[in-house]
Amino acid sequence: MMLRLLKTATLGCTLLGAGLLAGCSDADKGNGTTPPAQSEKTATGPQDTLAAAKAAGKIRIGYANEAPYAYMDSQKAAVTGESVEVAREVLKRMGVPEVEGVLTEFGSLIPGLQAKRFDIIAAGMYVTPERCGQVAFSNPTYGVDASFLVKEGNPKNLHSYADAAKNEDVKLGVVVGAIEGEYATKSGVKPGQLVVFPDAVSAYAGVQAGRADAYAATSLTVNDLLRKADGGGGVAKAEPFTNPVIDGQDVRGYGAYAFRKEDQAFADAFNAELAKVIGTPEHAKMVEPFGFTKDELPGDVTAAKLCGSK
Repeated sequence: MMLRLLKTATLGCTLLGAGLLAGCSDADKGNGTTPPAQSEKTATGPQDTLAAAKAAGKIRIGYANEAPYAYMDSQKAAVTGESVEVAREVLKRMGVPEVEGVLTEFGSLIPGLQAKRFDIIAAGMYVTPERCGQVAFSNPTYGVDASFLVKEGNPKNLHSYADAAKNEDVKLGVVVGAIEGEYATKSGVKPGQLVVFPDAVSAYAGVQAGRADAYAATSLTVNDLLRKADGGGGVAKAEPFTNPVIDGQDVRGYGAYAFRKEDQAFADAFNAELAKVIGTPEHAKMVEPFGFTKDELPGDVTAAKLCGSK
């Protein structure tokens, strides 16, 4: 399961305008404090997050400003992206018409969910067995391959994580808390080779400025960064590229929504509605503006399979 510098200035205005400069979210305005998520407002007894959200007519989602999954659209002053728009549709069908975004560093999304700063992670977060021990995932909404963003001409000849591991002079950029850091480590990339960035925008700028030789991300993230940069900025997508092989398996990432463990009933209800949306013509129209095609559909892959459950 999920948001700089362009020719030094242009990309910064374009990308940051779509994300970081826009502030925290379409809901978090004012004194900078974050009110508790809706589920904290229930009175006594077991908390029912979905019932509380229906009563309030809205729910908070955590996102990490990574296009095309979830990011702030400064022109519309609203959080958007594939993960956000699909969540909006599903939650509307469940009787929750309004979604409020809470901008959070990727590595802080799960702690923020557990601390009840928000009730759903809608950030295109990959489903992994380790994360499955911390949260309850919905079924995935997409599957996507890995990619590197590199300097034009790919001077270090990087076409896989293995290539980065073979050359200890290579500096590989990853976003804090993202799965790419794990892919790198399991592929043999040394800790001293990793350059950790807070978000995709900063990682793009890091490659552009030479702080990192490559930025490891999803192919859709790299595509989106280059699209907003009009293909410029002295960087490019590493092509061809080979997915990492982790524990003997070629890795394809699957992104989904995450819920607190105690909200499993909420996750199950969400899944039931999600199944009615994924793969429909309406879904295709919804995600096409973010670069998603039928090639990214998750097929029969479920959260249970990705979590290792039988």
